[in-house]
Amino acid sequence: MVLVLAVLVVLPVGRGAELPFTLGALAGLVLLARRRIDLRAPAPRLLLALFACYWLPALLSGLGAVEPGKTWSTAATTLRFLPFALFATWALRDAACWPALRDAVALVTALWALDAYVQMATGYSLGGPAEAERVSGILGAGNLKLGPVLATLAPFGLLAARARFGLRGLIVAFIVLAGPILLAGSRAAWLSYALVGVLLAWRETHDWRHFLGIAALFALALGAIGALALKDSARFGARIERSLLALQGTEAAVDEAAAGRLSIWRTALAMSAAHPLTGVGVRGFRYAYPQYAAPADRFVDMAGETGASHAHQIVLEVLSETGLIGLLGWLAGAGFALRAWWRADTAARERALAPGLALVAMCFPLNTHLAFYSAWWGLWFWWLLALYGAALGARAQDAPAAGVSAARAAG
Repeated sequence: MVLVLAVLVVLPVGRGAELPFTLGALAGLVLLARRRIDLRAPAPRLLLALFACYWLPALLSGLGAVEPGKTWSTAATTLRFLPFALFATWALRDAACWPALRDAVALVTALWALDAYVQMATGYSLGGPAEAERVSGILGAGNLKLGPVLATLAPFGLLAARARFGLRGLIVAFIVLAGPILLAGSRAAWLSYALVGVLLAWRETHDWRHFLGIAALFALALGAIGALALKDSARFGARIERSLLALQGTEAAVDEAAAGRLSIWRTALAMSAAHPLTGVGVRGFRYAYPQYAAPADRFVDMAGETGASHAHQIVLEVLSETGLIGLLGWLAGAGFALRAWWRADTAARERALAPGLALVAMCFPLNTHLAFYSAWWGLWFWWLLALYGAALGARAQDAPAAGVSAARAAG
C-alpha cells in the first residue's frame, strides 16, 4: 500500500511520481513471473481489458502517424501502466486496508488544500510563489494542474469526512476544498467538482425532494465562496469576466471565453475527418496541427511546424489521435468499467466509490480535459484506474469465500 500511495505523495515533484510508479511496475512484473498474480481473478481481468482498450488504439495509431517516432515511443512507455495496475491489485487485495488508504489519500488532499490556502494568504506555498493569474499550490507555477488534481482527489476527502463526521462533515469538507479549486482558476475543475457534489448529493438522498435540498446547500456554499473570491481575488475575477464573454453570443467572444479552444476543436475535427480510422497518432496532435488549422491560427508557432499540444477534450483527443478505432476502444473500456461496478457486491462498490467518482470527474465528456496519453496525466489516470480495479477485486483475507460474489466484477 505504501508504494501505491507514494505515487500520489510525490506527484508534485516534477516527474517524481515516475520513481514509485516504475518500482510498482517492476514489482508487478516480478509478481507475474512468480505467479503471485492470478490473471484469471476479477481485478486483473478487468484491468487487462481496460488496458487493451487504452493501449491497442495507441499502438494501431502508429500505422498512420504523422510523427511515428513520437507515437511509437508513447505506446512503448505506456506499457508500464499495466504491470503497475496489476501490482496495485496485489498490494491492495485485502479489503481491510481500504479505509486506511482512503483516509491517507484524504489527508494528502487536505494538506495540499491547506498549502493552497497559505499561498492565498501569503503568495507562497511549498510549491513556490503563486502564478500570476492562478493559485498554483504545491504543484508550482510551472504546472498549473492544482484545480483538476484537487477536483479528482475530492471524492476521497469528501467520503472520508462523511464516514467520520456524517453529513455535516461532508458539507464542511466540500466548502473547504471549494476554495482552492475555485482559485486555482481551471474552469474544467470547477465543473468536475460540481459534478462530484451533485453525485454525492444524490447518493445521500435517492429522492428528488431531498436531493434538491442538499444540492441547493452545495450550490449556496459554492456561490458564497465564489462571491468572496470575486471580491478579494483579482485573479478569480479575471477568470469570471473571461467566462462571461460567452454571453455576447458571437463566435469570437465564445472562442475568447473558451481560451481559444473553439479553434483547437475545429482543427481536431478536421484531423479526424482526414484520418478517420486510426487518427494522426497519439501525441502527434501538435505536429499535425498546422496542416489542418485555419489561417492565422494563434496556436501555430512562428515556424509553422507545430501547434496546440492536444485537443483539450477527451472525445476529440481520442478521435483525432486514435480515430474511430480508438473511440470504440474507449467506449468498450467504459462499458467494462461500468459492468464491473454493477456486478460487484455492496462492499466492493463502497471501496470503489472514491476512485470511481474521481474517474467520472476526470473523464466527464461535457468538459475540457488534459491529455490522457501524456506522461503526467496518463500516469495519474492509470493510478486511479488501478485503485478502481483493485477496490472491486479486494476481499477479506480471513474469508476467501467472500470473494465469490466479487468474482463477477470483471465479467
